[in-house]
Parts: sequence; structure tokens; C-alpha cells
Amino acid sequence: MREVVESLELADARAAVDVLPEEYVRLLGYPKGYVLEGRARELAEWARGWYAEHGRPWVYARQAERFAVEGDGICIDGERFASKKLESTLEHAGAHSVILAAVGAGPEAEEEARRRWAEDKPDEYFFLEMYAAAVVEHLTTTTGARLCDWAERHAMAVLPHYSPGYPEWDVAEQPRLLELMQRTRREEFPSGLEALDSGMLRPRKSQLAVFGLTRHTERLRSLRELVPCENCAFGPCQYRRAPYRRPPRGLGERVGNPPVLDQDAAYSVNRKALQRWTEERLSMEEKQDGSLDAVFRYDGTTCTNMGRPLAFDYSVKLGPREEGYPIREQRCAPAAGDTGHTFMCEYIANPDGVMAAIDRERPLSGERLNAVLQWRREANGAGCFCEAASRNHKWGLVLETIHYALVQKELAQERNYDEEAFAGGDPGSAAAM
Repeated sequence: MREVVESLELADARAAVDVLPEEYVRLLGYPKGYVLEGRARELAEWARGWYAEHGRPWVYARQAERFAVEGDGICIDGERFASKKLESTLEHAGAHSVILAAVGAGPEAEEEARRRWAEDKPDEYFFLEMYAAAVVEHLTTTTGARLCDWAERHAMAVLPHYSPGYPEWDVAEQPRLLELMQRTRREEFPSGLEALDSGMLRPRKSQLAVFGLTRHTERLRSLRELVPCENCAFGPCQYRRAPYRRPPRGLGERVGNPPVLDQDAAYSVNRKALQRWTEERLSMEEKQDGSLDAVFRYDGTTCTNMGRPLAFDYSVKLGPREEGYPIREQRCAPAAGDTGHTFMCEYIANPDGVMAAIDRERPLSGERLNAVLQWRREANGAGCFCEAASRNHKWGLVLETIHYALVQKELAQERNYDEEAFAGGDPGSAAAM
């Protein structure tokens, strides 16, 4: 176990924020170099102005008192964490300590975005949500720059940050990392923050990170993926040792095309169920125009008549990724050969009525797929399709499964990107894919 000689702790309850327009545009999903105009520019300026008046961005960071890289994990102040990728990075750089950091955009923007959604203002919701995400990226980057300032004065270098949920670090370890930060702090934590059992943070627009610290700056020159400056997008930094070469990597280790789906989504069911349904019930096909056709098979039973098995197929067509996967077409109908639906009590009472209701329902039609995360619907686990609440519940599960499957696809692409970069590939070419 290495005892740390240096000491650092900072807590800022009103952190400065100056989100670059190009970073905000990137998170909104527009291509590089795009200039907002018209309604989009109006919404972007509104979101920026609203946050400047009401937002409360914050930053916390402290150096660990004890740190060791061991064969089966990383030990920080008595807590053991398992991340092969982070462990390898720290070992290659000869890190002698780590800095624990937490940043957040505050709860205000999320609460306001939720109100806008409830008021049927999805555009205001989206632009404010993305601005809060941009704030978190900005705070993570500028925190790295502040740490570089401190490290430079002590003849050290700060490594690129790594967070739970990144490749090879289970997000389920996030609650323990947050508890460690809050338990061992000396300064007051600047804002309320909690981690759910799933690993998700609340407020969602927050991030925990670990920055490695090394005195062996000569090692960084031979390992491009460890050069802090090449991973840092903070342009005005006076401590820059090398040109910036890689895309900004805050808020979920996102690379290449900006994410259009919330990778930190709070689903209504656990992720193990979504993973199982993705593998067993969902099929997706990408078309030449970038649209997606998805089919989800639902198997259930009637609530009466001795629980007769029934099967329905949900068909969903999504627009292309660059448009945010808008929901263009939806249909729910009995699977070929199914007769179980004819034993539903509503079918027996009014067959044309219930089947017409099932056929015409198109929840969230025209919305981006992310909208399912904010859809407040009654939990109704009935296996049949007799009641509207039960049908909405099933549609929510279908759309959440599709959302989850697409997020996992993008995360897998990011992991491939990281593996290429670590093996000496060209990150720039991977980002252009």
C-alpha cells in the first residue's frame, strides 16, 4: 500500500461553466461544423440562458490517502474496485496515487426539463437535457485541467479520467465509489448526490471519475493512449504538453458520432430482463436509408379461461440514428397462428372493439426513442390485452427493450474503438466510421 505525501481536496458549489457552442451542437446530434439557425438556434439560446440563471453546477475532487494496484483489483482508501482497463492504465503509467472526482449539473435542469415534457414541450425538454449533459462534459474536462495545474506544480502528470460504466468497469461499483468519496471527505460535498443499486446516479446529469497521478512523465511519451493532453479537449490550458488528438471523452466514454440515446437510462425494469428480452424476443434490421425495423414477440397468458397462452408481435419502424431514432410506424397484432387472444374476456365480450383498439394505438408515435424514458404510465402486469393500461405497459416494455438494445450496440462499438486505440490503431479513423 502506498501512502500519499501530496494532499489535494477541492469543493466548488458554484463551478464556472462556459460550454463551447461546438460541443453543445455535437451533443444535440448535429454534424461537425454545423451552425444552428432558426428554431434550433432559438431553443439552444433559451436552454443556455435558462441554465445560466437557474443552474447550479458543482465540482468535488480529492486525492486518495492510500492507493495500490494489486493482482485482483485497485485498492483506494481501503475499498477494492475491479477494472482491468483502469488497472492496466495505472500500471503502465507508474501511477503512485489517484484523484477521485465528482461533477454535476445540479438537479435544476432535470426538474425543469421534466416540467417541459409534462407540458407537452418535447423540444424544450431535449435542448435543456442536452445542455445539462454538455455542462457535465465541460466540468469533467475543466476539472482535469485544474488537476493538471496542481500536478504541474508538483512535477507530476494527471492521467485521463476513467469512470464506472466505461469498458471493463462495472457501473454497479459506482455506489461504493460515491460512498467512499462522501465518507472520507474533509470538505462539504457541494451538492446532493446518490447512487441507486443499479449504479445510476441521481441527479442523472452527474459523473464520478478517477484520475491517475504519476511522477513518471517519461513513460507517457511512449504510450500514446496515456498522454493526458492528447485526451483532453480543454483548448486554453497553459499546461498542454501535446496537441489534442482524440474526441472529448466525458459522460460515458463516448467517441465517434455523438450519442442520441441516453446511455445512463433509468428503465422501468431491470437490465437483466432487458438483456434477456433483447436476446430472446427482439430482432432488428437496418435498412439502406438508415431506418430500423424491429419486431418484438410478446408471449403471455389470458387472465381468465384457465390462463390460455397468447402471442403478439410488435412491429416498430424507427427513423435513422442522426434524427434521434424517431418512432415512425408501430403495430401490434396477434402472432401468426395464435388463437389464445380469442379467449380474452374483452374479446369474448366485444371482439371488434378490443382488436380495433389494439390496432390503432401508437404510443409516442413521431417522438424520438428517448421519449420512452420519460413516459409516465401505469404499471400493469396483466398478461392479456383487455385494458388500455395493460397495453400501454407492454408498449413501454417493447420500446425500452429496443432502446436498451441500441444503447448496447453503441457501447459495443465504443469498446471496439478503445481496443483498437489501445492496440495502436488509428482513433481518428475509428471515430469517422
